[in-house]
Amino acid sequence: MIYKKLSVVVAAIILMSGCATVETESWQNCAIGGALLGGAAGGFVEGAGEIAVGSVVGGTAGGFLCDTATLEKAGVEPDTDSDGVVDSRDECPDTLPNVAVGKSGCTLDSDNDGVEDDKDQCPDSAAGAVVNELGCVKAWVLEGVNFHTDSADLTEVAKAILFPIATAHHEHHADVDLLINGHTDSQGSIAYNQVLSQKRAEAVVAFMVENGCEAAKLTATGSGESQAIADNGTKEGRAKNRRVELSVK
Repeated sequence: MIYKKLSVVVAAIILMSGCATVETESWQNCAIGGALLGGAAGGFVEGAGEIAVGSVVGGTAGGFLCDTATLEKAGVEPDTDSDGVVDSRDECPDTLPNVAVGKSGCTLDSDNDGVEDDKDQCPDSAAGAVVNELGCVKAWVLEGVNFHTDSADLTEVAKAILFPIATAHHEHHADVDLLINGHTDSQGSIAYNQVLSQKRAEAVVAFMVENGCEAAKLTATGSGESQAIADNGTKEGRAKNRRVELSVK
């Protein structure tokens, strides 16, 4: 009798281990198998009571083991880029390490400017602002704001263009800090062009202050010939490179 009981115990261990490791086994099948085994175990002991008890215990054990196996299987779903979002829900499976992501697994864009936070050098762009690839507001080229040759003296046309800009700023946007950036072509030395571009930017700021703008809200800077946007080898290209840009600071 003892031998029979030991045989059943060994068989029970084998069945339960199988339920816990075979991924294709359903919870119900394991429970049924456990109940049958439990009933068989009870059959080696005299009385129907043992059979009933064995069935209940076997069914419960089998169900528990299979349920545990299912939970363990679900818990190991891969997260290839280690961003905290499992691959099955990750819409951006190649996120760089240590980059904050949203529920979809994609990098956040906190200011909604179309440039993801990990690439955004200006993460607080105003709503609706047009930005460049770095997430910063694109500079506005002040077309027609030119100077007399080889000087920082504004032309009359330039003054006519700048006057409404100055008026609009001090009447409606006085709280906005503006950056005025001067640029030159490549004729002349690098050092000379750097100084000239700075003086031209300062001339624009001075004109705007004369027409109502607060000086503290305007910053002048010169980039010389370092940020060409056209070919300095042509007359047309040089004309485009000699420019003044305005942007929100």
